[in-house]
Amino acid sequence: MNAKVDQNLCIACGLCIQTCPNVFHWAESGKAEAIVCEVPVEDSEEAITCQESCPVNAILVS
Repeated sequence: MNAKVDQNLCIACGLCIQTCPNVFHWAESGKAEAIVCEVPVEDSEEAITCQESCPVNAILVS
């Protein structure tokens, strides 16, 4: 499972970082980004929750 944040869509609300800090963090741009491309198995449910709850659909977990 991979995670990606579309920097053009991200509004830096921080919801994904609060929900799944093992997968997402703040980039130097001030927006969220995936720390790792491959989501650890133990964080997969939280990563999917981030995708589903992102207010601008900037997160893709597949």
